[in-house]
Amino acid sequence: MRCLIVFSILMNLNLAFGQVAKDTSFTVSSEYKKQLKKYPHIKMVKPQSNSLVLKQKDIVYTDENRPLYLDAYLFKSNIKLPAVVMLHGGGWKSGDKSMLESFAEKIASNGYQCFAVEYRLSDEAQYPAGIEDVLKAIAYIKKNAERFNVDASKIAILGQSSGAQMASLIGTKYNTEVNAIINIDGVLAFHHPESTEGKYASLWLGGTYEEIPEIWKDASALFHTNEKTPPILFINSQHDRFHAGRNDMIEILNKHKIYSRVETISDSPHTFWLFEPWFDKTVQYTLDFLNEKLKS
Repeated sequence: MRCLIVFSILMNLNLAFGQVAKDTSFTVSSEYKKQLKKYPHIKMVKPQSNSLVLKQKDIVYTDENRPLYLDAYLFKSNIKLPAVVMLHGGGWKSGDKSMLESFAEKIASNGYQCFAVEYRLSDEAQYPAGIEDVLKAIAYIKKNAERFNVDASKIAILGQSSGAQMASLIGTKYNTEVNAIINIDGVLAFHHPESTEGKYASLWLGGTYEEIPEIWKDASALFHTNEKTPPILFINSQHDRFHAGRNDMIEILNKHKIYSRVETISDSPHTFWLFEPWFDKTVQYTLDFLNEKLKS
């Protein structure tokens, strides 16, 4: 009982001072241990230094509500390069930008300026706060294009899982901000025959579909897809629930003659991008798309 009272007091103090205990349940290590049972051959991908990539970590891109940070992975170049804004997964509740390090390093080493972005999670702020954070990060990168050696006219947004949902939403609802979208196993529609989104979506969106259907629709990229949507790459596992709404979205894109491409990583966990033997393939699909759409 005493422990419960102390915990309650601490939680109240945190809320009073605007501090929220971070959910650290989703990490590369925890996911590795979870997936190792079914996929005993998998290997974690560790960050590797590259003399051509300059790392600049924990850059404050806004302090409007509290300081929010991004990590920059910059390819050393004499010319301005396309940028890739990256969003981590974790069910809108957990995960952090460090989970993108290996992926960002690899993409950057191929001639891109990559930015892994921190955004507020559902325990701290509900939708659309996280989306607003990412939009501020994009604005910051464009404002500092000279510093980061970025071609501000060539910006892709990439997300993984819940981050992919966010990336796709930003690329459709705010289509003037980015020039390409890469969705790595993220839903395109929260309320959809293929979707099984429940608790985590409700926490982030601020209620269940029955309570706030208009918010669930507004947060779904499918319902913002139109003739102005940028080209998009889908890299998916075999699990249908993680690309709910994708085929409907492609129908709209095809109608407007907008490029889309689907790559499927078969026989893999949802989090395939974190581990070998799927990491390199995911990177290559990403580079093929980026090279075609941002460097051609």
